Amino acid sequence: YNQTLAVDSLNLVIPEGEFFCFLGPNGAGKTTTIKMLTGLLRPTSGIARVAGHDLQMEPVAAKRQIGYVPDRPYLYEKLTGREFMKFTGELFGIDRRRREEATERYFSLFRLLDVADQFIENYSHGMRQKLVLAAQLMHEPRALIVDEPMVGLDPQSARTIKQLLREQAAEGRAVFLSTHTLSVAEELADRIGVIHHGRLLFVGTISELRARLASDGNLEDLFLRLTEERDESPAASEVAP
Repeated sequence: YNQTLAVDSLNLVIPEGEFFCFLGPNGAGKTTTIKMLTGLLRPTSGIARVAGHDLQMEPVAAKRQIGYVPDRPYLYEKLTGREFMKFTGELFGIDRRRREEATERYFSLFRLLDVADQFIENYSHGMRQKLVLAAQLMHEPRALIVDEPMVGLDPQSARTIKQLLREQAAEGRAVFLSTHTLSVAEELADRIGVIHHGRLLFVGTISELRARLASDGNLEDLFLRLTEERDESPAASEVAP
């Protein structure tokens, strides 16, 4: 962005069936990374691929394989929740039977059936989050990219979404979750990546991070130590397991 290098030489591979949590302080480069992975932003160099499709060369084929849940969903507020599911399903070419089955399944799971025919403008933030997640799971994407899904959710809804995301990974989808809630990452992640000042400081398991830092602390302690060390030594080489 002008003279600001938001993401610097990022190299990540997320295999199918992995639950990957992407961590970093505010302004670290997480949102820019997600925008490049979803085709919303063209990288100034390098390539982003989803399910083998280059997002710049094959944008439609790549985006058919992506389910993207932003931290602040922008929705058509004069549609009802059910109409939004229909609209999204038609965009992905999903037939009526599959759309209706997915709507009933996810609306029941997320307790949205009672508001399915209300305008989205009347939905709370948490309800909107659940609606977007339901819509993005409908086409059974191979890569699910989720940005701060727990913000604004009550404990029961948060638990439901955590279980659902784990199920998505177990079914063979790559789940890429960006979050500031380190307890969620510690609970769910197969691997984590820590980005700071646009550079990937660490990628691997939490056990590998504990070994690297010679600490048996929780993820919050490890994260703070890693990023503070980087602030104290900005020229330090990236940390690898």
